[in-house]
Amino acid sequence: MNVGAWVLVAAVAVSVVFGVFRALTDGTFRGTRKVRGATENAGATTASSVLAETEWAAELGESFTLLQFSSAFCAPCRATRRILEDIAGVVPGVRHLEVDAEHHLDVVRRLGILRTPTTLILDSDGVELTRATGAPTKQQVLGALGAL
Repeated sequence: MNVGAWVLVAAVAVSVVFGVFRALTDGTFRGTRKVRGATENAGATTASSVLAETEWAAELGESFTLLQFSSAFCAPCRATRRILEDIAGVVPGVRHLEVDAEHHLDVVRRLGILRTPTTLILDSDGVELTRATGAPTKQQVLGALGAL
């Protein structure tokens, strides 16, 4: 085999490994990230609403808020929207909010959103409890809500 064939084999192998990794990790709720601008007192971070000073600050759910960051041409975002709207319609006290990441870059940067869809689960005060990047399944979202 010549060098070009080895490069092709290596590229295909790397692509397959990356694809399997993404398939296994997409939509998994894995905790939170540090929010830019959060204040620290004696080493402990004071948690405040991630929606403070935004147009959605008064739209929090009674128990939880499913905050979805999406973009206009994102197919997984549409699937995620349907799942989160279904859950918000069935589970009492849960509300779904969708934010267009392209039009609210200040919030995206502050919260460390790197790709769409990203789903944050907030408590009734707007504090981030956990997040998932990629399209979560209905079972993953219900499992995360149940664990909280």
